[in-house]
Amino acid sequence: MSKSNFTRRGVLKTGAVAGAGLALPTYLNAASHGFTNEPTGGTVTLGFNVPQTGPYADEGADELRAYELAVEHLNGGGDGGMLNTFSSKVLEGNGILGKKVEYVTGDTQTKSDAARASAKSMIEKDGAVMITGGSSSGVAIAVQGLCQEAGVIFMAGLTHSNDTTGKDKKANGFRHFFNGYMSGAALAPVLANLYGADRKAYHLTADYTWGWTQQESIAASTEALGWETVNDVRTPLAATDFSSYIAPVLNSGADVLVLNHYGGNMVNSLTNAVQFGLREKQVNGKNFEIVVPLFSRLMARGAGENIKGILGSTNWHWSLQDEGSKAFVKSFGTKYGFPPSQAAHTCYVQTLLYADAVARAGSFNPCAVAEALEGYEFDGLGNGPTLYRAEDHQCFKDVLVVKGKENPTSEFDLLEVVEVTPRAQVEYAPDHPMFAGGSLGSCNPGA
Repeated sequence: MSKSNFTRRGVLKTGAVAGAGLALPTYLNAASHGFTNEPTGGTVTLGFNVPQTGPYADEGADELRAYELAVEHLNGGGDGGMLNTFSSKVLEGNGILGKKVEYVTGDTQTKSDAARASAKSMIEKDGAVMITGGSSSGVAIAVQGLCQEAGVIFMAGLTHSNDTTGKDKKANGFRHFFNGYMSGAALAPVLANLYGADRKAYHLTADYTWGWTQQESIAASTEALGWETVNDVRTPLAATDFSSYIAPVLNSGADVLVLNHYGGNMVNSLTNAVQFGLREKQVNGKNFEIVVPLFSRLMARGAGENIKGILGSTNWHWSLQDEGSKAFVKSFGTKYGFPPSQAAHTCYVQTLLYADAVARAGSFNPCAVAEALEGYEFDGLGNGPTLYRAEDHQCFKDVLVVKGKENPTSEFDLLEVVEVTPRAQVEYAPDHPMFAGGSLGSCNPGA
C-alpha cells in the first residue's frame, strides 16, 4: 500500500491509494446519473497527474503551472489567454457549464504504476471527471487504460510514443501532442539536406514504449533518404550516467549519434557525448553530428552550451508569432516570470479543449465529450489549423524543426525554429503499420 498527496484549493490532503491488483471501485454517481462522477453541485473537479519527481520533473512542474493558468482563465481570472484567440467562442469565463473549476493533483513519479494509482485515487476519492497530464508515454498509456475502464475522459499531456494513439489507443483518450512518426517525417528531410544522404547512425534509445517507437520512426524516415542505421542500444529510464553507452559509438563506424532520450536522460547523455569529444570528431570524412529528435526548452536549458547547433523537433515554441501563441506566452509570463515550455502549452490547450467540448456537448458525460472532440477542427491555440481525428483521437497540426541557438540572448532564448513543417507532410493513414494492432473501441461512460 502506497500513499500519494493531492492538493485541492491549496489544502494538502493525503489518502491511501488502492493497490494495482484491486478491482476498480463502484462509482456511486455512475449508478444514479449514468456516468462516472457527474458534477451535481456548483463545482467540477479535474485531475492533474504530473511527474513532480523523477527524470521528467521539470516538465511536470511546467505542466502544473499551465493547468493552474488554464483553471484561472476558465473561471474568469487573469487576461483570458487563449480563450480570446480560440476559434470556438463557447467558453465564457464562468467555469465549465457554469460550474467553477477545481482541481486535484498527483505525482506520477514518471512510473506507470504510481501514475495509475494517483489517477485512480483522484477519480475514486476526489470525484475527478477528467484526468490529464503526464510527461512519459508509458504513464500516458497506463493512465489512458485506467480512464477507459473507469469511464472518464483522459486528455493526454506530453506523450510522444506512436502507441498512445496507435496500438494502445482508447475511445476515452485524446492526444494533442505530436508523435514519433511526425518527428521523423518533419526532421529527416532537414537532416538529409544539412548532413547529406550518406550517413551512418548509431541510436541510443530509452527502453520503453516512447523510445522504441521514436527510434523506429527516425530510423525509417532517415533510411528512406539514404541513411544507414548501424546500431540501436536501449538504455534504462533510470540511468543517469551514459558513459558506458557512449564509448562504443567511437568504434562503430557511425558518424551520427541519435539520442532517443528525453528530459534529464537527454541532458545527461548529451553531456556524456560531448565529454567524449564526439562533437569535435570526424568519421568517414564527415563531421560527427548529434541529433536529439524530441526537444524542449527545458531540456535545452539543462544541457547548456552542449545544445548549440543540435537539431530536433518540437510540438510548439514560445517564439511563435501567431496570435494564440503570443496570448499564451503573455499570460504565462505575467503569472510566472518566464516563457512556457511545449509541455506547458499542450497541457493548457488540452484543458481548454476539454472544457470547450463539454460546453459544446452541453454535458460532462464522457461519451458526449468524446463525440464533440472527434473530427473537431479548430484554430487559435498556437499550432495553426488543427484536427482531432475521429479514427484515433490524434491531433494533426504543423510540426517545428528546431536547433540549439549558437548565440542565445537569454536563458530562455535557447532554440531557434529552422522549419515549420506543414501538417500535410506529417499526416498518415489511421491503419499505418506503425500504428496498427489496437482498436479504439467504444466510449465508456462508467455506468
